[in-house]
Amino acid sequence: MKTFEKINGNTLIELGFKPRKWFKEAINHVNENELEGAEMLNYLEQFRLLPMLDLHEVAVPLQINIKAENELEEANVNAVVASMKAVLRTPTVVAGSIMPDACPTGPVGTIPVGGVVVTKNAIHPGMHSADICCSVMLSDFGKVDPKLVMDAAHESTHFGGGGRDRNDQFRFPQELLAQFEGNIFLKDQQMISTARKHLGTQGDGNHFLFIGKSKKTGNTMMVTHHGSRGVGARLFDKGMKVAESFRRDISEKTLKQNAWIPYETEEGKAYWEALQIIRRKRTTSVSMMRLLKRLEQL
Repeated sequence: MKTFEKINGNTLIELGFKPRKWFKEAINHVNENELEGAEMLNYLEQFRLLPMLDLHEVAVPLQINIKAENELEEANVNAVVASMKAVLRTPTVVAGSIMPDACPTGPVGTIPVGGVVVTKNAIHPGMHSADICCSVMLSDFGKVDPKLVMDAAHESTHFGGGGRDRNDQFRFPQELLAQFEGNIFLKDQQMISTARKHLGTQGDGNHFLFIGKSKKTGNTMMVTHHGSRGVGARLFDKGMKVAESFRRDISEKTLKQNAWIPYETEEGKAYWEALQIIRRKRTTSVSMMRLLKRLEQL
């Protein structure tokens, strides 16, 4: 009577598979069901990776919307173009452009400030960076006294690094909490705690809140530069780790900063939804709602 010989990780490596998380599940399945020969190979075939994607031999077309007017600007443009041409060799990229505010942000091959790319079926965390949907917003408050708006803004938001201390935090909206808890990237308690701490905060660095009057209408205007704060940075870190795990299996020659999460995967769809949650909620912050209610009372 023939005795079944159990397999182990070395068996799979000898068959050409790279060590991955699925090894344990596959080994247990093969051994428990005593799969051998063609039957075992047929089962394992589902885990076999497709051939590695290579870089584009030539960078895809680049639209340049910036013009140097002196030597310093020329050096800046040359650095931006060199970095973008390396980015545009990434397998998923189909087009790219450089905006007038472009400047380098890291080693060659790192998407610069003012760099825009079009990719196919791929989410590149390194190309949206840590401050997700960092934006400038203009609000028109009509003929309200600018000082009243400024006072209300100071009462409603929080400036500087870090978040609010425990006694000054806003109540976490139930709808937002449910969205966090329903997403694999956002549901851990550390992420939720960071989001709660940073609700209604303006941040520091180049973030600002400006109150003034429009020369055209005389209306009081508020300009705010804001982003996703600490929760966006945490989501970015998680996304980069997942993208790197895919890069090792999909395209080893792709630069680490340009790794991507395939959209059609479970991780890709969950990460995309997490980005949408952050995008929607950063523009409807509790601080803005409080500011509007405060102004209604004036």
